[in-house]
Amino acid sequence: MDLETKLELIKQVGEEILTEEELKHLLQTKEHPTAYDGFEPSGYSVHIAQGLLRSITVNKMLKAGVKFVMYAADWHAWTNLKLGGDLDKIHVAGDYLVEVWKACGMDTDKVKIIRATDLVYEKSYWKTVVKIAQSATVKRLIRCSQIMGRKESDILAGSQILYPCMQAADVYEIGADITSLGMDQKKVYVMCREIAPKLGLWKPVIVSHHMLMGLLEPPRNVQDPVEKATAMKMSKSRPDSAIFMTDSKEEIIRKIKGAYCPAKQVEENPILEYCKYILFEKFKSLKIERPDKYGGDVQIESYNELIKIYSKGDLHPMDLKNCVAARIDELINPVRNHFEKNTKARKLLEQVRSFKITQ
Repeated sequence: MDLETKLELIKQVGEEILTEEELKHLLQTKEHPTAYDGFEPSGYSVHIAQGLLRSITVNKMLKAGVKFVMYAADWHAWTNLKLGGDLDKIHVAGDYLVEVWKACGMDTDKVKIIRATDLVYEKSYWKTVVKIAQSATVKRLIRCSQIMGRKESDILAGSQILYPCMQAADVYEIGADITSLGMDQKKVYVMCREIAPKLGLWKPVIVSHHMLMGLLEPPRNVQDPVEKATAMKMSKSRPDSAIFMTDSKEEIIRKIKGAYCPAKQVEENPILEYCKYILFEKFKSLKIERPDKYGGDVQIESYNELIKIYSKGDLHPMDLKNCVAARIDELINPVRNHFEKNTKARKLLEQVRSFKITQ
């Protein structure tokens, strides 16, 4: 595959790239650079942005010749007091998260899956953590609290101050040339790039992927683009804002029907986002079924065609929602089947469902 094709694939993943010139140089000098993405195991509520969308973007990175590492950040969840700060429960949740990745279409035969537990017993890891902590101010680390779903105004435990240092150290213990996480994770990798020269380490290329909107009406009082994207994204703490990988067909239909989707509005419309980032990545076209008196069925061949029809008011929001709910259910069904038929997966789901979820 030529350089421009590789770049185009990665640019489809990266809503923002720091920097594109460095990425180009990396691809010219390293045939198979390493990228990684990480998630905290924090319960059974794994939503479609962590499952379906991530499988799409990871598979694109693989196609571009990138070696990809998926990282279950169990010790990070522990420092962030998830699942009551019970590391044993977090380990179980991590194993469950891996089963979701295996079932959702990610090419796990080519992806390396590791857990923080695989790294933290290495002396080199903690040496890097301390070096990073020495090079960053407490104020800077608190500003990074966004990466763990916290606010700068929150009262943080001492372990949570350590979290950004650990996440930065992950880059070097994994050997990642590229960090490929959501826009809300950017602050810690910008810190990485700034302090790396002082520590004799490399500056990772940051490929920040899009954060899928939640289903609820977006906030109107947030101006900062990254803060607004974070506030708009799917959230486990607001279950109706998200479609989860184990939701039933009935739950998917209910949530999609109640979703924010104003007629003719293209911007900040979650239903259209799911079409753009998931459905048109998985299906060649979308068939909208509707009664003859409302124009009959219509076959939409591309996202651009959908936008043109919807913005003119030629497609009713409920007709679009019915189609989206059916297609999302079709994509999630193999995951549900995996957790019903695979004994190991079913037991893990039963275990994590029994855990009390903490923020």
